[in-house]
Amino acid sequence: MGQKNSGEERGPIKGFMRRLRNVARAASPLLGIMAAALLFAAPAYDNAWAEETAVETAEETKDTAEAKSVTLEAIAVEANRMEEDIGRVPQSVSVIDESEIEDKEIKNIPDVIKEIPNMNTSPSHGNAVNIRGLNASMFTNNNPVVMYIDGVPYTDRWGFDATMANVERIEVLRGPQGALYGKDAIGGVINVITKTPTNVWQGRIGAEYGSFNYIETIFNVQGPVVKDKFFVSAYGQYEQDDGWIKNTYPGMDRDANSKNDRWFGGSLLYKPTDRLSARLNLSYDYVRQNWIDGYGLPGGTPLASFNRGDAEYVNFDVPSFDKTESFSQSLNLAYNFDAVNLTSVTTHRKLDIDHKYDGDYGNNSYYNGLLIFDEHKLDTWTQEFRASSNKKEGFRWVGGVYFDFEERKQGPYGMQFPTFFGNYEMNAVSCADSSTQAVFGQVMVPLIAGFELTAGGRYQRIEKEIDLNTYYLPVGGSGPPMYTMNGKKTWNVFLPRAALSYLINEHWTPYFSWSQGYMPGGFNYFATSGTVEDNSFKPERSTNYELGVKASYDRLRLAACLFRMDIRDIHVYKAVGTGMWVTSNASKAHSQGAELEATYLPINSIELSAAVGLIDAKYDDYDTGTVNFGGQRIENTPAHTVKIGIAYNHPKGFYTRTDVRNQGATCYYDDANKIFAKKGNYTVLDMKIGYRFGYWDIYAYVKNLTDEAYVTAFQSMSTVAVAGFGQPRTFGTGLRFRF
Repeated sequence: MGQKNSGEERGPIKGFMRRLRNVARAASPLLGIMAAALLFAAPAYDNAWAEETAVETAEETKDTAEAKSVTLEAIAVEANRMEEDIGRVPQSVSVIDESEIEDKEIKNIPDVIKEIPNMNTSPSHGNAVNIRGLNASMFTNNNPVVMYIDGVPYTDRWGFDATMANVERIEVLRGPQGALYGKDAIGGVINVITKTPTNVWQGRIGAEYGSFNYIETIFNVQGPVVKDKFFVSAYGQYEQDDGWIKNTYPGMDRDANSKNDRWFGGSLLYKPTDRLSARLNLSYDYVRQNWIDGYGLPGGTPLASFNRGDAEYVNFDVPSFDKTESFSQSLNLAYNFDAVNLTSVTTHRKLDIDHKYDGDYGNNSYYNGLLIFDEHKLDTWTQEFRASSNKKEGFRWVGGVYFDFEERKQGPYGMQFPTFFGNYEMNAVSCADSSTQAVFGQVMVPLIAGFELTAGGRYQRIEKEIDLNTYYLPVGGSGPPMYTMNGKKTWNVFLPRAALSYLINEHWTPYFSWSQGYMPGGFNYFATSGTVEDNSFKPERSTNYELGVKASYDRLRLAACLFRMDIRDIHVYKAVGTGMWVTSNASKAHSQGAELEATYLPINSIELSAAVGLIDAKYDDYDTGTVNFGGQRIENTPAHTVKIGIAYNHPKGFYTRTDVRNQGATCYYDDANKIFAKKGNYTVLDMKIGYRFGYWDIYAYVKNLTDEAYVTAFQSMSTVAVAGFGQPRTFGTGLRFRF
């Protein structure tokens, strides 16, 4: 498994072409189903209404207000912290708007990630994101992607999610974004842009019911209290799901992997003058996921021994759940001068995590009543002052300063286990503080003959300190810690960025970019021996190159790129002792690949879309001291991601869409056997049909129509091996009212 494919090394382009052919073969049967479904539906409905299209009354115009446009609308993004046309931004940017969120039944951030080339997420210790071969860090808990909601940064993989109740659009920026977006954006940014209230009261309310007693209610409303001056908005979402896994252990809740989520929030917007605005945003999230979408087997069990059928009935004796509760606030102040915009963004977020799991993920009598547990609280404050030019063309610039402070209190954190002397537990209790100061800036400079240079960077200082006590005691006992550690680390770094774009004409813009990415280092939160130096790890760094092109016509929008990333000091983890995880660094790795996104309107009522990613991500130097993993594919990185959709929208309100997603072979790290276990590609087919009339929308959908059984996560250590699976086939129906 660790041997290199010499042909692929000598000819990376040939390797990518071979993968592209494999993708086409895997997806072609379902593409045929998609095409057949639409070819059957479209002519039937077109003919039924063919004689009614000569003259439309005012009432008919209202009924068809939500019909798709004949041409693709222009897309404005804020990737460079100022509004620009997406076709002029010299980097990979994907945009998902409100209508796409509704049509594709996108419920959360993991659903958003499924739409993006070379991105993947697994339900492992929260939502662990992989982007272009970059993984989440175990003991900084940072995802390689930072999510922003109303200016509030979400970096921790616990609580890395968002409601879609009040979203206007979501921008996903791929590649390092540290120059403008902060210290942890080594792989990208997910920018969730919520609705801004206007002088017109508007909103929506909806409900869904589906398989496994899935229930969702959702609403948003926004409008003026005082016209032109004072506005309010509110939103909410409630979800519950009994889950598809049953627990057969006597006395335990039979609905093993049930879910219960609540999201509420709102904002106040005050505009005393045309130049000054102040917006206060508040949000509260509660998410509880019982058990996992999978099951566990004894330590050392290989991935090949797991299957989804065995996951449908489990037997464990201790209530097991992940629970996160979050309350955040942000205050955005903006003043627009004639030539300069000034912005201040102040945010605060408190996140409480409670994680408790059956100690052996089963009912082994030796582990009866024993737990894996993790409780921690995060309290984060950030402040950014930013100034920017208000031009949309010509010489533009942006710059500012940024500060943040985070306090993490963790504990109890550990595991209970049987011994010859009774039941014992390892428990680590720590307080870790982190502070950041940064200055950043960027300029966009027009050059001769259609060229434009983008150059900028960020200089930052990060300081972290930890106070840790680790205990080894009988369960329920008390006593002094077996190990104590107090440490402090400081890292200073400059993150440059540059790009050159060329406007060939109004339709085509090629570009080349270079940037450096960075994820801070940290401390092992479960240290049992050694010095501070022994229990700390280095920052992860990357050097990134991207060559791309963007095109835009009335009926076609296209973006394609090739990228290369050289990575150093990769954050990796391994199990030690009784199965606890620790983090260290692997020396070198690389990631290279290609991405394509396209939207095309062949006729007025049909929209075709595609998002394709191909990647080769491998460790170049990863020596654990006992095993050398050089040449292995980076874990959790699919060899390819393909998402293809066909949507049909009749002017009279009938609509349907079909989406197919194919994910390539993925490797998972098996620590118990010291190998990288590989799982093959899979294909998921989703379909939806609905009818819009007046202010109403009624619809039905099916997800995973072919009931594909596929793996989403895998962890293996000496005590237990655990695999996660995607949801089986589900049906649902819903009703929305928009006003």
